[in-house]
Amino acid sequence: MLKLHLVGPACLLLILPLAGCGGQKTANENAAPPASAPAGGVADTAARLDQGPRAAESAVDETAARQGEALFDARGCSGCHGFGKRVSGPDLAGVSQRRTAQWLESQLLHPDQMAKEDPIASDLVKQFSLEMPDPGLTQAEARAVLEFLKHKDRAAGGSGNAGK
Repeated sequence: MLKLHLVGPACLLLILPLAGCGGQKTANENAAPPASAPAGGVADTAARLDQGPRAAESAVDETAARQGEALFDARGCSGCHGFGKRVSGPDLAGVSQRRTAQWLESQLLHPDQMAKEDPIASDLVKQFSLEMPDPGLTQAEARAVLEFLKHKDRAAGGSGNAGK
């Protein structure tokens, strides 16, 4: 009988970290790929998503960045990602200088597809032995998180290239 009282809390401790980053699923779970991708979706554009100007090259929308920071915190993203340090996932310092806005948005909206179809995301899954759970963001929320990432990079003076 005593053992049964220990099993429940132990299972909960194992499950909570897995659920933290994903948050609650929204209608976005079955949503189409980002508007920036052609009708064929992520698969058709995977090789091209990271071509072009880096996300940091555009101005930061500070209002959206504040919303993005709140989403980053609320969805538990810091459980896997740090800025200037590696947690269990890639270090996000400098990520807006390494990736395009289109790639980052696709990663935030469709991490499962990206892990399968995008060479960069696939390499990150192999490197960290961890696939990013779907944070359940809408396209507007993903763009706000992107603005937060750009804000963090700008505030850090543009430094940080760790974590690929």
